[in-house]
Amino acid sequence: MTYPGRWWHLLDDGRMQCDLCPRDCRLHEGQRGACFVRQRGSGETRDQMLLTTYGRSSGFCIDPIEKKPLNHYYPGSSVLSFGTAGCNLACKFCQNWDISKSREMDTLMDQASPEAVAQAAIDSGCKSVAFTYNDPVIFAEYAMDIADACHARGIKTVSVTAGYMHDQPRREFYTKMDAANVDLKGFTDEFYVKLCGAHLNPVLDTLVYLKHGTDVWFEITTLLIPGKNDSNEEITAECKWIAREVGLDVPLHFTAFHPDFKMMDISRTPPATLTRARKIALGEGLQYVFTGNVHDTTSGTTYCPGCQQPLVVRDWYEIESYDVTPDGKCPQCATAIAGAFESFHGQFGRRRIPLAIHRPV
Repeated sequence: MTYPGRWWHLLDDGRMQCDLCPRDCRLHEGQRGACFVRQRGSGETRDQMLLTTYGRSSGFCIDPIEKKPLNHYYPGSSVLSFGTAGCNLACKFCQNWDISKSREMDTLMDQASPEAVAQAAIDSGCKSVAFTYNDPVIFAEYAMDIADACHARGIKTVSVTAGYMHDQPRREFYTKMDAANVDLKGFTDEFYVKLCGAHLNPVLDTLVYLKHGTDVWFEITTLLIPGKNDSNEEITAECKWIAREVGLDVPLHFTAFHPDFKMMDISRTPPATLTRARKIALGEGLQYVFTGNVHDTTSGTTYCPGCQQPLVVRDWYEIESYDVTPDGKCPQCATAIAGAFESFHGQFGRRRIPLAIHRPV
């Protein structure tokens, strides 16, 4: 089905400009934007923006929250995850390219109303619902409606995003979100232009807004690609910016690249690269720095920034020990640990459970 979209205006030349993200797609009647899922109507709807994937999903799964990755947002809890199709970036290294680059609506094999998604989270025992796999920015209206349904039932909402949005929709979108993981894909505009078809500054704007304009808990992920964004200079510049602009207590994840999509000729990220990046970040004063897509208990563990005691010991997505008080403090020295915590009664673990809803919108 199609659904009336927001954030657009008509131009003097008769085209319609989408105002959701910095791509500023200018559309003729019936034309789709670069994301593929936002389309100008035709005929009677020619003066409407339509969201063509409202109520449709590429599939639902129950995941550990650590997979988003969020290490300081109710550790050990489960999250109902789903995405749609399309994306407003064009990353040559996309690791969900079969979804994000899909031009086939048949990819959207499940459908559910916002209320059905929220109820499925409750029925599955999930703490939260995550908008992920492709970027929720492009299906913002659907994600926001689901967030309202979730909040009415006591379920949290999580955005896993590249953060590529204009200011006004960003403000409206994040009033509905409880947590986010933002992909900071590199730290030069050249990287964004050549490998993502985008620009760096709008992503930095999103991070600054999340820190200073919202109460949303957020963490940052950078996928390190050999020879592309893994130099000491670029990693240092990123970490200095994070420390200066969003704070020392924002968790940062360095994750390993594997060959995919249009970058099959690049080798996997060596574990030593992740270790080197983490050392640089810690040297810049960042308090919570993790590595991902590798088995490394030392780099997956949350340490108290006060006394350096290991508080949440992790191996990949699995928690091996947990020692944070329900109010989010170190039991040894009472230092507050940034994030959202509660009484720990075990973990969901590394499982990934597909879920079918099939409840019409």
